[in-house]
Amino acid sequence: MSYREQFIWQFGIDLAVECYELTEYFPKSELYGLTSQIRRSSVSVPSNIAEGYGRRTKNEYIQFLHIALGSLRELDTQLIIAKRVKLADQQLFEPVLKKVDRLQGILVSTLGKIKN
Repeated sequence: MSYREQFIWQFGIDLAVECYELTEYFPKSELYGLTSQIRRSSVSVPSNIAEGYGRRTKNEYIQFLHIALGSLRELDTQLIIAKRVKLADQQLFEPVLKKVDRLQGILVSTLGKIKN
């Protein structure tokens, strides 16, 4: 099985694409600020899932899932700040923030299953 077949990787890719689409609405003055940070942290999530999947041991995979979870929490924080400073229409943030919450639950659950 390839990492591309993993649901959590696919979900992470979808989230990253949605983050890119959301940040298109941000002011151009934010290009090197929250726009860039949100894009990087969103890309980091599926990237770390993929990298960890290719490692030799279960413990290495777990380590990379933890890194992905950390990136996801960074993303959540950045999205909340962007929403509070009104970088885009408030309604545009809700589906993305819900996906962040859902992926966090999936990652935590996956980590629990792998560790047991």
